[in-house]
Amino acid sequence: MWIYRVDEPRLGVIRIREWRRRARYTVGLLVLLLGGSATGLVLLDQSDTSFSNKVFTALWDGVNLVTTLGDFAEFNQRQKMFMLLAMFTTLLIGGFAVSRLTGMLSGDDVMAYRENRIMELKLEHLANHVVVVGFHTLGELVANRLSDAGQTVLVLVGDQAQAERAADRGHMVVLGSPGVFDDVLRRARLDSAKALVVTTPDSNNNLAITLLARTLNASLAIVVPGENPLRKRLFESAGASDVVIADEIVADALIGKLTTQMEPTP
Repeated sequence: MWIYRVDEPRLGVIRIREWRRRARYTVGLLVLLLGGSATGLVLLDQSDTSFSNKVFTALWDGVNLVTTLGDFAEFNQRQKMFMLLAMFTTLLIGGFAVSRLTGMLSGDDVMAYRENRIMELKLEHLANHVVVVGFHTLGELVANRLSDAGQTVLVLVGDQAQAERAADRGHMVVLGSPGVFDDVLRRARLDSAKALVVTTPDSNNNLAITLLARTLNASLAIVVPGENPLRKRLFESAGASDVVIADEIVADALIGKLTTQMEPTP
């Protein structure tokens, strides 16, 4: 799946703009070559045909020259000498195009720019989705299970490796460094989201994300892990809908298993 990078590589935009400038320059040279070759062929045409036929034949030969199709009309000696020069010019322009244009649009920065444009369209129409913050072990489990249950999942991360792993698992991803994570949350379309699950291992970071998310959407369901009852109250004050204390869940599971095993056999 695709990754939207809030810190979009600026070099990708620069490369695309430069490629377009060089492409326009190359097209301009080809148009000049077409016009020059057609004009020269008309002036060197010594046949008795009408001027309009001479112009059409010259344009036909000029287009064949520029496109390298090679379906030329019959030339006289002077036209052949002229076409040799035109062909050599075509080779020069072709060499320029190959050396200056090829490869410019295949770099990682350009691919990231294209990926961002695709993701912008996807995010623009995203609604009724579940946002998962973080893609460590817990975040990956949550995102994968939500996806398996048929939910549309958007993963928010601040690490490139996590972003690539989440994308490889088939999730849409918004990537941004911790310094711009406010922008990451704004890109997540929380205003139209169904729920937010915060899974990062940093409790203070989770608290800040909960506060901002509640500010962006007052009715959003927000689920976050807490370490203890005090933290649970802090998260609830920040706007969390549900706070899950992992130790309590593990303790309940252990006691449940133990109770089952200690039950007397009839």
